[in-house]
Amino acid sequence: MSQYSKPREQAESAFTKVQSQLMARNRVIEEIDTMAQAREDKTSRLKNARLAREADDRTRATAALKSKRAIKP
Repeated sequence: MSQYSKPREQAESAFTKVQSQLMARNRVIEEIDTMAQAREDKTSRLKNARLAREADDRTRATAALKSKRAIKP
């Protein structure tokens, strides 16, 4: 004979099933959050690199214009 009554065994079985589904769902959500964070980090890094490159390009263009003006008085 089993240790618990049949309704209790059914309830525990149902609880275990729901609990395992929740754990699987939490793992998936955690993985999605990790991927989203990695994407945000990469986007931020690329944006900073682009802004730095654009600032450098502006500085070079300004320097080139100044040198052309200095030659033609």
